[in-house]
Amino acid sequence: MRSTSSGRRDTLRQIALHTLARLRVTLGFLSGAVVLALAQPTGRSLAIGLSVAAIGEAIRIWASGHLNKAREVTTSGPYRWVRHPLYVGSTVMGAGLAIACASAVAAALIAIYLVATLTAAIKNEEAFLRRTFGEQYDLYREGQLAKRAAIARQQPKRFRLAQAIANREHRAVLGFAVAVLLLILKATYNGAFWRAAGT
Repeated sequence: MRSTSSGRRDTLRQIALHTLARLRVTLGFLSGAVVLALAQPTGRSLAIGLSVAAIGEAIRIWASGHLNKAREVTTSGPYRWVRHPLYVGSTVMGAGLAIACASAVAAALIAIYLVATLTAAIKNEEAFLRRTFGEQYDLYREGQLAKRAAIARQQPKRFRLAQAIANREHRAVLGFAVAVLLLILKATYNGAFWRAAGT
């Protein structure tokens, strides 16, 4: 009886993680609207925060240019050092946008969104990779020695912009640009941008 209820809980947990991972873009738009309403950006918070966020997007672009989704376990580019550089980039972007918002409540909402959705996405993705690539993925997860051995066996793979586009990273760039514009408009509307600029 106990194993049956434990099995059901595991199944429900997997369904919840999968659903949360699949809904992360929709939840991002909804959270973004609330964050924008809470934001109190200033010229200084925008300059610092958007610089940090741009670094996060650069990490995402770099990772996307090395990733052939669902076709291989990637060990080139940032994947040499980190298992999920796309999510690292997203986290850095989120931190930058939180700084740009200059609101503790908005920052907390961003943090909650990132922790919940990226944790679900990582667990969901790792289960898929384990099912799809089996031992190859387990070796990748084991650490640097396995990664170095895999890199040594394959031709060095270079960043390809076409691959980043195939992975639809241009959508993230567009979303980032819209967020930047909305925060600048909010700062302008609040008058904070121009006060900080000294005009």
